[in-house]
Amino acid sequence: MSGVPGDDRSDAGGHERTSRDEFRAQVQSRKADLEKQFEASKAQFDQAQEKIKARTGRNLILAIIIGLAFGGLLLLSLLVIKELFMLFAVVLAGFAAWELSQALRKGDFDVPRIPTVAAAVIAIPIAYYGGASGQLLAVLGAIVVVSAWRLVEQAVPSRRRTGASLLRDLTAGVFVQGYVTLLATFTVVLTAAEGGQWWTLAFIIIAVAADVGAYAFGLMFGKHKMAPVISPKKTWEGFAGGAGASLVAGVLLSLFMLGNTWWFGLIFGAAIFLTATLGDLAESLVKRDIGIKDMSSWLPGHGGFLDRLDSILPSAAVAFVAFRIFG
Repeated sequence: MSGVPGDDRSDAGGHERTSRDEFRAQVQSRKADLEKQFEASKAQFDQAQEKIKARTGRNLILAIIIGLAFGGLLLLSLLVIKELFMLFAVVLAGFAAWELSQALRKGDFDVPRIPTVAAAVIAIPIAYYGGASGQLLAVLGAIVVVSAWRLVEQAVPSRRRTGASLLRDLTAGVFVQGYVTLLATFTVVLTAAEGGQWWTLAFIIIAVAADVGAYAFGLMFGKHKMAPVISPKKTWEGFAGGAGASLVAGVLLSLFMLGNTWWFGLIFGAAIFLTATLGDLAESLVKRDIGIKDMSSWLPGHGGFLDRLDSILPSAAVAFVAFRIFG
């Protein structure tokens, strides 16, 4: 009699262990299935990423993350305190001037890097607080300083070059100040003006819309090469997508941000799109002549700072003129 209850407990304990074992087995099986699904999904994602990267030359995820970070800093600087945008421009101009001078040196153009970067950095606050006249003086002063520095370097035997090579070096130094410093100062002069921050934000949004539209349409529909010698990845389908995105953005921003007309939005969007496209092609031509793919590798998924500013810099001058006429 006393053994029966013990047997019942033994049977109950055995069933409980069996249930636990079955539960663990089910958990392990489910875990293995989830791991297989995760690995399969990861493999598909990596394969898609490789296809996108092979076609566009970008790491899309990193490019999006960095783009969002820059967008957040831009909005903060323009909409909260204008001086923050000036500091933002100082950093970008300094990096861009360094990248371009470093790239030109790879092409056997001896551009002095220290005065080039210093001139670009100093010119930004001068233009911001000095307006158009301060901008002109700052850029001319930058050209004089960089040119004088290079001429002084001629006294060093290891830096001495013949007349033709020296002229190339001086021309390259002026080019950096004209391309980076002059165009960058347009953004701060525009932003410093009353209500100018909205125009700066508007033209940057249009330039970004042009880039995104061209990228998306080129990726999905791109077949006909636009300029294969200069930029092999650009297509006419991407060009059309960028144009459409720019026009739509121009009209919306003109009506709801700038308080202007729809037809001005079309003109403004088209003008920014054209300068953004030409700026992109111009930088691609410079890189092709030098023999490099990106200006630097500081921004994964984007290349260098100048690779992201190539469409914005020339558009700044157009936006400044539009502000002066219609603002």
